Amino acid sequence: MPDHLPSTDELSLISDCGSCFGLCCVALPFAASADFAVDKRAGTPCSHLDADFRCGIHTRLRGSGYQGCTVFDCFGAGQKVSQVTFGGVDWRREPGSAPEMFQAFPVMRQLHELLWYVREALSLAAVAPLHERLRRALDDVDAMTRGDAAALAALDVPAVRAGVNELLLEASELARADVPGRRRNHRGADLIGARLRNAQLRGANLRGAYLIAADLRGADLRRADVIGADLRDADLRGADLTGALFLTQAQLNAARGDAATRLPAALDRPGHWAAD
Repeated sequence: MPDHLPSTDELSLISDCGSCFGLCCVALPFAASADFAVDKRAGTPCSHLDADFRCGIHTRLRGSGYQGCTVFDCFGAGQKVSQVTFGGVDWRREPGSAPEMFQAFPVMRQLHELLWYVREALSLAAVAPLHERLRRALDDVDAMTRGDAAALAALDVPAVRAGVNELLLEASELARADVPGRRRNHRGADLIGARLRNAQLRGANLRGAYLIAADLRGADLRRADVIGADLRDADLRGADLTGALFLTQAQLNAARGDAATRLPAALDRPGHWAAD
């Protein structure tokens, strides 16, 4: 492990809505669906966004038809754009800044997501041979997040993601190399509604897999690579996700689980699981 591994706080990867100008509620579009009660265009404030940039229905989002809001995570991109890129000047006081601010937010969100994954890879002892390269990648992406709005707009984000993803793929292979038995490869697989109760998926490659509404009750997902896996409404009751690679809070928030679901120490048990 590197001598000093920056914490998520040091990298500002934990969302702080109180330091953000409600950017996810304005910059991003959403369509009327099971996740959102109405349509909203990008750049248009949500009707529930209050004057202080807080959500007026935050405590009852799910019951009000805004489940999609409860599973979104900007990885701290909102406060970075609000307080660093634009120096604490909000789009209401300076309307002219709005287009650049709203354009910067989704770019920053992708960069912060990459920082989250690279930081996790750096925390894995088995990935030690890659730590120097991962450290360089972390420093490079972190430097990108500190550029001005024009620099963010000019970034070739797909190219940045592709370069970092090569490293993360190598890290995943090293982290899963000593998992005993056959390691299943379901990368990008369509497993929507799949019956995977008590499945032995330890060390599996589930990168980008569609696990929407899949039955994963009691499944062994230890050290499974779940980067980008769609876990919306997946049933994780009693599943073991300890050591799952690149699992995010947003993925857990989108899924269903219970008190018996075992989670990585860095992630929280979603509050709505108790009611599911």
